[in-house]
Order: sequence, then structure tokens, then C-alpha cells
Amino acid sequence: MELDSGIIYASAADLLKEDLGRGDITTQSIVRGGAKAGGRFIAKQDFVLCGLEIAEAIFSTLDSNIRLESRVYDGETIKADTEFARIEGAATVLLTGERTALNVMQHLSGVATLTKSFVDRVEGTAAKIVDTRQTTPGLRFLEKYAVTVGGGFNHRFGLDDGVVITDNHIALAGGVRRAVELARRAVPHLTKIEVEVVSASQLREAIAARTDVIMLSNMSLEETRESVKAIRDQASGISIEISGEITLDNVRQFAECGADLISVAAISHLANPVDIRLKIRPL
Repeated sequence: MELDSGIIYASAADLLKEDLGRGDITTQSIVRGGAKAGGRFIAKQDFVLCGLEIAEAIFSTLDSNIRLESRVYDGETIKADTEFARIEGAATVLLTGERTALNVMQHLSGVATLTKSFVDRVEGTAAKIVDTRQTTPGLRFLEKYAVTVGGGFNHRFGLDDGVVITDNHIALAGGVRRAVELARRAVPHLTKIEVEVVSASQLREAIAARTDVIMLSNMSLEETRESVKAIRDQASGISIEISGEITLDNVRQFAECGADLISVAAISHLANPVDIRLKIRPL
């Protein structure tokens, strides 16, 4: 997944708006308008870089004459105590954009780093690590981009992006098969239909309904293993997703059950920001 430049700059403007308000009154009162400065981005821990282009766009939105130079790109692993980028331009711009740029880069790098940890744990299995819709409001597109930077894959982006029938849908429809039938009548033929199942009886219904994807939700390791085998034996064309209470400690065991996808909510909304500093000095 790559970010379109229009999306990058639109996101930068939105992120700045929240912090800037009517202006940076601290910087405006202390720093003279023509002063120039330079900054060094320094990693204080090992992490997977993500968001450098967005950080650059944040500064460029404030002043198109800002120059950011780096020999690394999103997706590369940065080692602790490494200087990975430099920036030069108006001192007022560097100070005003500093926090917003660091916030987004620290957060997205955290998402990419945690995602890579999960991806590394399932290496050698057939399972792909995918995200969920549990994202930070207003940051979904950027967080899903960060997941791909970390080697993961994207689930649906929104409610209009695919059919996922949950336990609440099933309860209101009157059963798995009925829910699948209703969805199949209503959506275009190219739209995939996924069903969340939490029991053996729901699994049997989902297999019989020939849904496109079955999500095994919050099942034990043994239940998951048996469910995967049942799907493979009875309907090999159905994709299998495992979801619920997936951690770095157990993801390998679940991956070895033979599923196609493992969805991990934590990679987007529970990732810790990484420690990045911006050291600014006058020129």
C-alpha cells in the first residue's frame, strides 16, 4: 500500500489544524521571523520507520521552502541512537510543526513496529497478519498504511468495503444461514461475505451456507484447530480467519492451526509510540 501525495498533504493539514489553532503564540513571541534553524531526527530505540513523508508534508504545509533529507525510507528498521533524517528551514516553522510531525511519526512507527513483531512470529506458516476496524478516529487510513509498512495486510477499510456478519447480525437475522442469504441477495456479486462464528453449531451453518470467509472468534486453541480441520475437510474454498485475544505469546500457535488470516486489533489501537527526538539548533 502506498500513500497518494494528495492524501499525504490533506492529512498533514488536518493534523496541523488541531494543534495550530490561531497560531503558535510561544514561537511567535520568542523567535524572530527570519531566523533559520536545522534539526536532527534521532531514534532513541530500535523501531520500524513509518510516517517520514507525512512528517515532511507537515513542515512543507507550513512553508514549502523547508528541506528534509534522509537516506532511509518507511519500512526500514532504525537502530537506537541513530540520526535518520535532517531538516532545515525557518526556525518558526520547525518549532511550530515539531510536535505534530513527531506525534504522527512516533505513532505510525509504533504501529509498524508492533505489526512486524506479529509478522515475524508467524513466519514460515501460511497465515497473514491483518488489521481490524479498531483504529484511532480520524487516523484509520494512516494506521492501515502503517500496518502494511510493518509487513501486515489490511482487512476492510470501512463498513462499505465488505460484508462481515457478526454475532449481533446473526441474532437479529435469526441464524447464520439466514443472515448469509439476506446479505447475498442484497450486495453485488463481487462483494465477499464473511461470517463470525463462536460455536460448532454456527460453524456448521456457515459451512453449509458456503460463505466466502469464516472468522473463528475467541475460540480456544483446540477449538480453533478442530474448526480449521472441519472447514478444510468440508469446504476447502472457504478462507479462514482467526480473531480474538491474539497476542505475541500465542499467535504462533494459532497460526500453526492452518488458518489463512489472523486479525489482530492490537496492532493499530494498542501500539506504543516509539521514542523519536528532534534536536533543533540555530543556523
